[in-house]
Amino acid sequence: MIFSAAFNRLKQGLSRSRTQFNNRISKLFTGSVPLTEDMIEQIEETLISADIGIDLSLEIIADLRKNFPLDQIVEMGRVVEFLKSDLMQRMAVKQAEEIVSEKPHVILVVGVNGTGKTTSIGKLAHYYRSQGKKVMLVAGDTFRAAAIEQLAVWADRSGAELIKKAAADPSGVVYDALQSARQRGFDVVIIDTAGRLHTQKNLMIELDKIQRVVKKVIPSAPHETVLTIDATTGQNALVQARQFSKVTPVDHLFLTKLDGTAKGGIAIAIHHNLDIPVKYIGIGEQIEDIQEFDAKSYIEALFEVRESE
Repeated sequence: MIFSAAFNRLKQGLSRSRTQFNNRISKLFTGSVPLTEDMIEQIEETLISADIGIDLSLEIIADLRKNFPLDQIVEMGRVVEFLKSDLMQRMAVKQAEEIVSEKPHVILVVGVNGTGKTTSIGKLAHYYRSQGKKVMLVAGDTFRAAAIEQLAVWADRSGAELIKKAAADPSGVVYDALQSARQRGFDVVIIDTAGRLHTQKNLMIELDKIQRVVKKVIPSAPHETVLTIDATTGQNALVQARQFSKVTPVDHLFLTKLDGTAKGGIAIAIHHNLDIPVKYIGIGEQIEDIQEFDAKSYIEALFEVRESE
């Protein structure tokens, strides 16, 4: 069992998802009971309803059948532990790799409006500031005054410096910010971009221009391109991530609003189905409610069964 302040925050953030899972699965078991076909089908339905995904749920159920013959006496705890173990084995092979970069480490954050992009940038800034890093935020969404104002609030909360210039060419703002960051010894630069739909070709062209400008200043950058995805949209989040990654290179995903959904299995579905690893997760509204995604801790927190829940 995992015990830490970070794990407790993760559990709290996933409480809605975990409670729904526990409520559904506990109804199938009253002590030690014979495993029936109907129970297996309901376990399968529970996994699918948690947005783990149909294909992955079917694979897990196939493994369950191999390990638990029909009519065998089973307890809920044994079944849940099997589900956790099965998922951990499947997800252990894919984790976000540690990136070694020159100073400053440049993170380009992209995503559709409404996915929690600006909030995620604020959390990232706090995350690195808490490690003693000198952080700069760059307001690359220059056409929306509200976007710059929002970013200014998060810069103030996190103690990061903000570089902004309203109604300017985004790539120009990025160029000037990176030059300044290099000269002044910043450790991390996080660049905001305008919220984009994958169908808006002109905005994707602009994003490509920003990436080229970044490379002019720091050839190895951006060291991370992070796509924010809203967990509350369920399987649509998986579709959006897949479509977006076809248009622009994406290194990592930041899965937001996990505390607002009862279908936290979407993190597992995305991590399992895409070649892009989930690196960051948002598990609350506070600035410190960010964690690097760890499959083992996540599954443990999502499926942990307690008598009180």
